[in-house]
Amino acid sequence: MTDPRPLSTIALEIQQDWTRPYYGAVPYLEAMLSLHRVTDRYGVEQADDIVRYFLCNASTWSGDVARRIKNELRGMLR
Repeated sequence: MTDPRPLSTIALEIQQDWTRPYYGAVPYLEAMLSLHRVTDRYGVEQADDIVRYFLCNASTWSGDVARRIKNELRGMLR
C-alpha cells in the first residue's frame, strides 16, 4: 500500500485542471495548498474537514481528472 499524496500536491493538480473553480471551493482549495495530510490542522480547522468542505463545493468540477481526484480525496477520509 502506498502513502497518500500530500494535499498540497493534490491541490496544485486541481488548480491546473480546474482553472475557474467555483467561488465556494476556493478557500478550501487554498487551504489545501498548505496541508500535507488529512490529520493536519489549518488554523482551528482540521484538514479532513477542509477536504470535506472542498468536496461539497466541487460539484461543478467534472471530467476524468475531477473524478479521479475526488475519489482520491474521499479515500483519504476513510
